[in-house]
Amino acid sequence: MESCISSGSTGEGSHDFARVRRIVKTDEFSSVFRLRPAQKTAHFVLYTRLNQLPHARLGVVVAKRFAPRAVTRNTIKRVTRELFRVTGLPAIDCVVRLAKPVNSKDGPATTAKLKAALRVELARLFASQAKQGQGRAASTPAPAPVPVPPNVEPGAP
Repeated sequence: MESCISSGSTGEGSHDFARVRRIVKTDEFSSVFRLRPAQKTAHFVLYTRLNQLPHARLGVVVAKRFAPRAVTRNTIKRVTRELFRVTGLPAIDCVVRLAKPVNSKDGPATTAKLKAALRVELARLFASQAKQGQGRAASTPAPAPVPVPPNVEPGAP
């Protein structure tokens, strides 16, 4: 029987959402929140911080006071993770936080219109970071090769 566990691929074009691609610890969230927001939209705030990993990581914060129904909160998280997976982001930690109410308890929990609006907002946030990452990569010079002293043979202890 084959395992349902992800193969652990953490490559740049990977479409998985394994644990290594998530921000899960409180201190990791705090270290990203300490920085000022990278971008804001009508409902979301995006916080980013460079990391030393070969891939981007995502954290999602959806407060009950802004999305009172669990169905709505789960939809927001699902759409956010989906767009994060398909957007080629540089090695950064991203925290997406819902900052304004998206609906009330009176109306339906989710609608196709709400999902489409969320996708547009979140795609705009992630696309801006992907563009900034490409600009950073182009402006960062390649590391200089480390010179080897002439009297040391490669592989010698």
